[in-house]
Amino acid sequence: MKPNNTANSKRKVMIGMSGGVDSSVAAYLLKEQGYDVVGVTMRLCEGFVHSYDAENVRLARSVADKLGIDFMTLSYEDEFREYVVNPFIETYEKGMTPNPCIECNRCIKFDMLMNDSDEGYESDMANAPLVATGHYAIIEHSDGRYKLKKSTNLEKDQSYFLYTLSQDTLARVIFPLGDMDKTTVREIADANGLVNAKRKDSQDICFIPDGDYAGFIKGVTGKDYPAGNFVDKDGNILGRHKGIINYTLGQRKGLGLALKKPMYVWKLDMEKNEVILADNEDLFTTELTATNFNWLSIANPGTGDSFRALGRIRYRHKEAPCTVTVNDDGSVKVVFDEPQRAITAGQSLVLYDLATDTYVLGGGTIM
Repeated sequence: MKPNNTANSKRKVMIGMSGGVDSSVAAYLLKEQGYDVVGVTMRLCEGFVHSYDAENVRLARSVADKLGIDFMTLSYEDEFREYVVNPFIETYEKGMTPNPCIECNRCIKFDMLMNDSDEGYESDMANAPLVATGHYAIIEHSDGRYKLKKSTNLEKDQSYFLYTLSQDTLARVIFPLGDMDKTTVREIADANGLVNAKRKDSQDICFIPDGDYAGFIKGVTGKDYPAGNFVDKDGNILGRHKGIINYTLGQRKGLGLALKKPMYVWKLDMEKNEVILADNEDLFTTELTATNFNWLSIANPGTGDSFRALGRIRYRHKEAPCTVTVNDDGSVKVVFDEPQRAITAGQSLVLYDLATDTYVLGGGTIM
């Protein structure tokens, strides 16, 4: 298969259209490049936020009609619940903080869409449709490997959320917006009369638009998450919390306590139903282990050997120099040169190359 940055006027591309301006402009660009474009909107949240799916479908269909491309909707509500929502809830119940957008990208936005696009091409996979999205990232093919790179637009770069993609997936994916800035994207949308040219970017998890994670979990599970004690590192009771799923490592706001000094969530003791608070400096550590690791721009380095990289422990965190070692079980140990604040179990560690801070080497889930 040819590298996927080579336009082919006869090649079909199925593009995930969320109803937002990014995927809409990506669809426009693909059509301008001569692809046979099919817009696809995924119904994911019918069981949670019906109006969210309905509005996305309306906007995406309007854009598709304006561009003169085929359009379809696909329903993945059951899969979304199984692979995204349920693990999200289970992770919170274990006292960890999940990142559902990463699992949604891997299991739904790429795997499911790609599987559906393969129908009818089982004996001719070389000509199966490509898949595109409006993500801000770049795919490069060199040295016999597909490599994931940061967008040139660092403000919007989404490479952190894409570390789970496989080589087979990267071979068939196009990111038309990889080297574009948001202002230009909106200008293109406005110039071509796209209805969502000025639509605001979504800032919340799609199935929890009001940001009330605890309320959502309670509503889905029907469980009672009982109140318990806030305690300090010595076990002294500082007050009462409202249910342990309401808190995450490093949190200060929303504790509802009148304390003599600023204190932050340091640990969650699920067995005792206690939220342990500590000083800000107690949140800084240098080591972590990440599991379910996926290597992208480089092959698995092999166990035992160490190498240098830049590690990012959450989306809006600055990468930091670290030493990386692959353990015998495939997990990855990372030791940062300088302590990092609030390394949080359930979040993702993503490694970038030390030389350019551009290529995504791989990533995994922090234990």
